[in-house]
Amino acid sequence: MEKDCTKQHLLQHLLRLVFYLLIFFIPNTSKALANPRASNNSAPAVIVFGDSTVDPGNNNYVKTVFKANFAPYGKDFANHVPTGRFSNGRLTPDFIASYIGIKESIPPYLDPTLSIEELMTGVSFASAGSGFDPLTPRVSNVIGIPKQLANFKEYKKRLESAIGTKETENHINKALFIVSAGTNDFVINYFTLPIRRKTYSVSDYQQFILQKATQFLQDLFEQGARRILFSSLPPMGCLPVVITMFSKHAISERGCLDNYSSVGRQFNQLLQNELNLMQFRLANQSVRIYLTDSYIALTDMVQGHGRSAFDEVSLGCCETGYLETAILCNPKAFLCPDASKYVFWDSIHPTEQVYSNVFKSLRPIIDAIIRD
Repeated sequence: MEKDCTKQHLLQHLLRLVFYLLIFFIPNTSKALANPRASNNSAPAVIVFGDSTVDPGNNNYVKTVFKANFAPYGKDFANHVPTGRFSNGRLTPDFIASYIGIKESIPPYLDPTLSIEELMTGVSFASAGSGFDPLTPRVSNVIGIPKQLANFKEYKKRLESAIGTKETENHINKALFIVSAGTNDFVINYFTLPIRRKTYSVSDYQQFILQKATQFLQDLFEQGARRILFSSLPPMGCLPVVITMFSKHAISERGCLDNYSSVGRQFNQLLQNELNLMQFRLANQSVRIYLTDSYIALTDMVQGHGRSAFDEVSLGCCETGYLETAILCNPKAFLCPDASKYVFWDSIHPTEQVYSNVFKSLRPIIDAIIRD
C-alpha cells in the first residue's frame, strides 16, 4: 500500500512537471518559430543606403514634398506611428535587423535624438526619391547618393570619437551594408522626364546607372564595407503608377507592362556580372557582395505564385491606388480594409507584408553574409 502511495505521489509530480513545461516552454517555442533568429551572426550593425524602399524617415529632416511622416503611413507600425517610412509598417531592413538580433527597426541617421548606442547598431542614410543618377535626387530635392556617403563618413567620425579608430574599423568591417536604389532613376527620371531620354538610349542609360552603382560600391569598400547586400531592381512595369501612366487602357487593363519590367531584368543581369567581377577581384580581402532576388520575389507575389496570395496586385491600398503617393496619400484618404491583402500600399511602395515576404526570401543570403 505504501509503495502504491509513493508511485501515485511520483506520478502527480511528473504530471505537474509536464503541465509547467507546457505552460512555459511551448508558447516560447511557438514564438521562436514565428520569429526565427539568425544562429551564427557576427554582424554588429546594419547600415543602409538608397531610396524610399529603405528610408525610415530621413526625408522628415529635408525640405522636400516627398515625405511620409503623416497618416495613414505607419498605420501598422508599432503604436501606429507615421515614421517617414513609405509603407503601412516596417521595411525589409527592419526585418533583417530584427532577425539578426540587433534591434527591431532601423532609425534614420538624421534623427538628432539618436544615442551613440543607436548609432553603433546601425542607421539608414537612405532618402526617398533618391537614385544613382545625380539628376534624380535634384528632381525631388532629396539626399543624393554622394551626400549619403558623406553622411556615412561623418557617422564613422562619431563612432571613432566614442570607441576609437581601430574599434570603429573592425565594427564597419563586420557590419551588414544594404543598398537599395535605381528604381527612381528609371521610373521618375528616364521614363517620365524628357531630359535623359534626349541624351541616352535605354541601354546607354543602363550603362550610366551601372557605372554610378559600381562606383558607389567601390567607395563603400574603400570606407571599410566588407559585407554588402545590393537590392536588384523590381519589375518596374508592375508598379501601379507605371501601369497608370503608361498603359493604353490604364483603368480596364491593369496587367504588368513587360517592356518596362524588362529594362530592370536586363539591368539586374548587367549588375550581377559586375558584382561577380568585383567579388572575384576583392575576394582576398574578405568581401562578400550579394545581389538580392527581389525582382523575382515581387514578380511571384504579383503573379500569385507561392504560398502568399494577395487579393489586389495592381492597385495601392491608399485612396484609388492609381497614382497616390506621398501627400496624395494623406489622413483623409480612403484605405482598403486590410493592407496585408495588397501587394502595394500606395501607387509605388509595397505593403509591410510584401517587405516581410522579401525578407524571408533573403534569409539564406543573409545567413551566408553574416556568418563568422
